[in-house]
Amino acid sequence: MVTAADLDTSRWDRARPALPYLFILLPAVFALLRDWRPEVLALAVLAGAWHWFMVTSHPTWIERPVAMVVYFVVMLAVIGTLAGIDALFTVTGVGAFVQAFTLLPGWWAYAGVAATAGVLVAVPPRPGRTPGETLYAFLAATLIASAIGLLTRTVSDQNDQRRAMIVQLRKTGAELAALAEENANLQARLLASAREAGVLGERQRMAREIHDTIAQGLTGILTQLEAADDAIDDIPAVRSRLNTVRTLARESLNEARRSVQGLRPAPLDEAQLATALHDVAAKWSRTTGKPVSVSVTGDPRPLHAEVETTLLRVAQEALANVSKHAASATRVGLTLSYMDDVVVLDVRDDGCGFTLGAADSSDASGFGLIAMRQRVTRLAGEFVIETAPGQGTGISATVSAIPADADPGSSGHRESAG
Repeated sequence: MVTAADLDTSRWDRARPALPYLFILLPAVFALLRDWRPEVLALAVLAGAWHWFMVTSHPTWIERPVAMVVYFVVMLAVIGTLAGIDALFTVTGVGAFVQAFTLLPGWWAYAGVAATAGVLVAVPPRPGRTPGETLYAFLAATLIASAIGLLTRTVSDQNDQRRAMIVQLRKTGAELAALAEENANLQARLLASAREAGVLGERQRMAREIHDTIAQGLTGILTQLEAADDAIDDIPAVRSRLNTVRTLARESLNEARRSVQGLRPAPLDEAQLATALHDVAAKWSRTTGKPVSVSVTGDPRPLHAEVETTLLRVAQEALANVSKHAASATRVGLTLSYMDDVVVLDVRDDGCGFTLGAADSSDASGFGLIAMRQRVTRLAGEFVIETAPGQGTGISATVSAIPADADPGSSGHRESAG
């Protein structure tokens, strides 16, 4: 995008190299038209050729102070000679003032202005002029030329600053464009990572749901089939076991469908968490033949669906672990504690226990414990295992007591369920 500052700078840059030629050409044309003199033509051509050689054809010489001083001295001598021949070339001296501030460095520029003013005042000499008048003319010309030259240098410096600023802005624009492209690439990578994390999270959710529903149901079915095999001679007992198998298979199938659809567990569809735990415990007790005590402390209240689902799944998995790995247990207890800001579920048994340090490699602490811990930590909760060989096992899950009002769909869901 080209700005007005760019146009002003480029116009000045295009006009400045032509000014010396105009200050030489115009007085020469008028002087020759008025009175043809070969020496005027020769000196005008010499001045133009000298400027072309020293400045136009060698632009890098402008950065050499000595070369520019030599250029200016020769040019001023030619201008003084022309002004001595014809007063019209005093105009060329104005161009010399501009060149002094354009080409000469530092204080050399003011020395060039003073020298130019001296030449223009002294040449051509005017009869009857007193030394005081000559000095006055010299000072006046020097001051005026210095003011004009200072203005010229200021404009030139501003143009240089503008050019530097434009270069910097273009550089900054390029850097911003590169940064924007980098940010776009980073955002694309973040979106890809988010998608991968979402896929992984969904896989983990499905794995937990399958483990907490289908795997437990299949385990119960196998337990009932083994019991039925032991009681093969007792037809009523076998039928009872088969009815239990049928019920477990139906419930497992329903839970599998609910897991795929991402719905709440069936026990929570018609009851709050405390009531659902009583139902789960009673069903587990009927299946395993082991007594389970359920106690609730605090003020039971509806909680966020994720909180209730997490604690219910932890209870189901803990009971499944008791049936699989604590066959010697005679007592199992579930305690649900409602507090002001957290809700705590404790599941304890008096079974054989296990070595906690070897938990990662034992079947007792396989995917079940991992799934429980993932569920609880997903809600920024705390999951603790207390166990030792021969001392039973205790599992404690603590999560924030997020009210059901925080779940937009929970209130309507409970109303419809009630």
